[in-house]
Amino acid sequence: MNITVVGSGYVGLVVGACLAETGNDVICADVDPKKIEGLKKNQLPIYEPGLEPLVERNQAQKRLSFTTDVAAAITSANVIFIAVGTPPDEDGSADLRHVLAVAEQIGQHMKRELVIVTKSTVPVGTAGKVSDAVGKHAKHRFHMCSNPEFLKEGAAVDDFMKPDRVVLGVASDFARSVMAELYAPFVRTGKPIIFMDIASAEMTKYAANAMLATRISFMNEIARLCETVGANVDAVRRGIGSDDRIGPSFLFPGPGYGGSCFPKDVQALIRTAQSVQVPLEVVSAVEKANERQKHVLFEKTTKALGGSIKGALIAVWGLAFKPQTDDMREAPALTLIDELLAAGATVKAHDPVAEHEARRRLGEKIMYADSNYDAATGADALIVVTDWNEYRHPDFRRIKQALKRPVLIDGRNLYDPQQMRSLGFTYDSIGRV
Repeated sequence: MNITVVGSGYVGLVVGACLAETGNDVICADVDPKKIEGLKKNQLPIYEPGLEPLVERNQAQKRLSFTTDVAAAITSANVIFIAVGTPPDEDGSADLRHVLAVAEQIGQHMKRELVIVTKSTVPVGTAGKVSDAVGKHAKHRFHMCSNPEFLKEGAAVDDFMKPDRVVLGVASDFARSVMAELYAPFVRTGKPIIFMDIASAEMTKYAANAMLATRISFMNEIARLCETVGANVDAVRRGIGSDDRIGPSFLFPGPGYGGSCFPKDVQALIRTAQSVQVPLEVVSAVEKANERQKHVLFEKTTKALGGSIKGALIAVWGLAFKPQTDDMREAPALTLIDELLAAGATVKAHDPVAEHEARRRLGEKIMYADSNYDAATGADALIVVTDWNEYRHPDFRRIKQALKRPVLIDGRNLYDPQQMRSLGFTYDSIGRV
C-alpha cells in the first residue's frame, strides 16, 4: 500500500518505519525541515532501541522516505495516519489544533478514496471532528479509523512488530478491510485485531493508560504505608502479583510516573469526564497521588542530610523518565532537581542517553558527569532516579569512596537494604525499612 504518516515524532516515526519494513511504500511528512533533513541522513530526533537500523534499511530499499511537502504526500496515499502531537492545553485537555490542521490539508489535497487513521492519542469524539474538517473540502470518499498506539518507549519497535493486540475503531466495511490487510503481517502468531466502534477505540487508549497509572500510584501509596507500619513493599508486591487476577506488571514503587503518555492522558481523561459531568474520582486521586510521590526523593534526601541540603552537592543517577529512552517529559528527575536547586543544593547528574535532552531543558543549572561514578565524586548524597541497567550492580565500595558522605537514596529499590547498611551507607528506598 501507499502509506503517508503525517508527523515524524516518536509515534509517527515508529509507525512509518515498521509499516515500511513489511513492504509498504511509506512517506513520513513533517513541517520541521531540520528534523526531515536529519532523517534523510538517518539521524533520528529520538533515542529508541532498534529504530535507527530500521529507518536506514528501509530508506536504502526505497520503501521509506521523508518530506516537508505534506500536500504532495497526501496526494499519493491510500491510507493516511495522523500522528502529530496532542499536547495538553492549559486546563489539561488535549490540544487538537495540529490534528485538525492536518485534517484540513487532507481534505484539500486528497486525490482518491482514502482511509484516514487517527494514530495520535485523542479524546472521544475527535474522529468526528477530523471527519468534519476533511469533509469541508473533500471531493472523494473517505473512511475514518481510530487506531490508538500502545508503544512503550524503549520497546516501541518490538511493540509494533509483535503487538499483543491491535485496536481498530472503524465505521465502514471498507476501512475494516483495508486496515485488516495492513496489519495482517503483524498478527500472524494469532494475536487479535480487535475491531470496535470509533468512540470505543478512542476511549480504550485513555482507559488503558489510566489503569496502568492507577497501578503505579496504588503501589506508591502502599509503599508509603509499608514504611510507616514496618512492612516491606517488595514482599507485598510479590505477594499480590502472584494472584492471577492482578499479575506482576506495573507494581514497582518509585518516584512517580512521567513520560509523554501517562500524565497527559490521565489529565485528558479527567477533563473529558468533566466536560460531560461524569466525575472520575479514582482517576483524579491517581493524578494527585502521583504529584505527591514526585516529592518523596527530595524529602528522603533532606532527612538523610539532617534536615537541610543548603550548600550540599547532590549526585543524581538518571534523568530520563524511564530507561531505554531519552524522553524527559514529566520526568521525576525534573521535579527533584528543581527542589534541590531551590533548597540551595548543587546537582551533578548522569544519564547514559538523556544528557543532550537535559542540557536543552536545564542548560547549565546543573553539572553533567561523564560517568555514574564521576557524578558521585565529592557528593554529599547520591540519588538513584532512573533504573538504567548500568546502575543495577555498581561497585559500592568505589561509590562509598567517591562520596563525601555515604548517603544513598534509592528511588527504584535496586539494592538490598541490609547489604547497603552493612557496607556503611546511610540508605533509604521506597517502601522498605
